[in-house]
Amino acid sequence: MATLSQWVAGSRPRTLPTSLVPVVVGTGVAVGEGHPVWWRAALAAFVALILQVGVNYSNDYSDGVRGTDEDRVGPLRLVGSGVAKPKQVLSAALLCFFLAAVAGLALAAVTTWWLLLVGAFAILAAWFYTGGKTPYGYRALGEVSVFVFFGLVAVVGTVYVQTETLPWEAWVAAIPVGLLACALLVANNLRDIPTDRLSDKRTLAVLLGDKWTRILYSACISLPYMVVLAMSPLHPWALLALLSAPLSLPPTQKVLNGANGPHLIPVLGETGRLQIAFSILLAIGLAI
Repeated sequence: MATLSQWVAGSRPRTLPTSLVPVVVGTGVAVGEGHPVWWRAALAAFVALILQVGVNYSNDYSDGVRGTDEDRVGPLRLVGSGVAKPKQVLSAALLCFFLAAVAGLALAAVTTWWLLLVGAFAILAAWFYTGGKTPYGYRALGEVSVFVFFGLVAVVGTVYVQTETLPWEAWVAAIPVGLLACALLVANNLRDIPTDRLSDKRTLAVLLGDKWTRILYSACISLPYMVVLAMSPLHPWALLALLSAPLSLPPTQKVLNGANGPHLIPVLGETGRLQIAFSILLAIGLAI
């Protein structure tokens, strides 16, 4: 039986800010629109967070039973390392999905029942990323899913449940948020190219190869700043996000200079810190 600390490690806590920063940015847009509803923002944050934990346990289970985590370099995997039984990890994932669904139901009840459809798609996307017979995460579609659900859906959804409108700022602000979330996945998959090739896990990194994956990472890091510059004529305070630019240099340099294997693990932490700083500053700028 896995210990509590192992369950926490298996939830991959370093990835959890990825689920919260879209809510922060979406709430910044809602404040700027003059219609923040804080309890709805808090509930949206809970949905995003518990769904992310569910995704991580689901991936742990699916990759573990396939044997693709046996030689993994990176955070603890519960099934792959043998510290927890597959059924236990699956149950934890399903519990998280259930809690996300209940909280989402509460938000739908006070806004629109169409949210139930969005939530259902989010849960299905979470499961079939590595679950099922033909997981799309093994077919180079992981980055697309991350951009859609951790960018567009999460930011625009957070704005909608508070304002019940869909302002253009929500859609544009979702782009850099989604790109930075993709940067985390790209760095992770860059590290795992050798083992993913052996296990026939065809991520986008495997298809692009080492060189082009590094270029893709740098693009995901730099393009958010271009989006902020494009927003600045109508929202000049959005330029606050540029203050996070120095944090983008260390991970980008490591990736472009050829870091691989365990040397890419710090890149994940640095990318996560960049994502947090950029999103908080952008949220503040959009709220002013």
